[in-house]
Amino acid sequence: MIRTHKRKKKGRMYGKNMGTHGGGARKKRKGSGHRGGKGMSGSGKRADHKKTLVIKKFGHGYFGKKGETSIGTKRDKRNRINLEQIQKQIGKYKNEKGEVVLKNYKILGKGEIKEKIIIRAKEASKSAIEKVKEKGGEIVLPVREKKEIKKVESKKEIREKVVEKTK
Repeated sequence: MIRTHKRKKKGRMYGKNMGTHGGGARKKRKGSGHRGGKGMSGSGKRADHKKTLVIKKFGHGYFGKKGETSIGTKRDKRNRINLEQIQKQIGKYKNEKGEVVLKNYKILGKGEIKEKIIIRAKEASKSAIEKVKEKGGEIVLPVREKKEIKKVESKKEIREKVVEKTK
């Protein structure tokens, strides 16, 4: 039998289990030169090909770990401010009465206060309270109501009650 029509090479799948169809390395056929391909390809967590593009587009939060560390641990998101910062920007924080009102802040003791000052805040550290008192001022904190703690009965006490009721 004489072959009259030869099958064209482009219809064959060259390369052993690679899916490269005889094109050599896979990256040669992606298009877009040596950048790792078109679009977002080559911008993976371990790649530097398009790092600048990705950072411009998505910001610095794209790479690296993020989120909570484990179940049940929550990040402490309370606002904090040091005495040092309050002193630097005292004009910004003072109101008409001459008080510094920082309702949602915890006052920390880093730095010094140079004048008598009244600060209204949510929380304060011991060192901050001491430093402000030394200058004749005070830190006013909201009054917290103490919760009554219910006494938990032991198994022995419960058994004794049950025995008394059955008598």
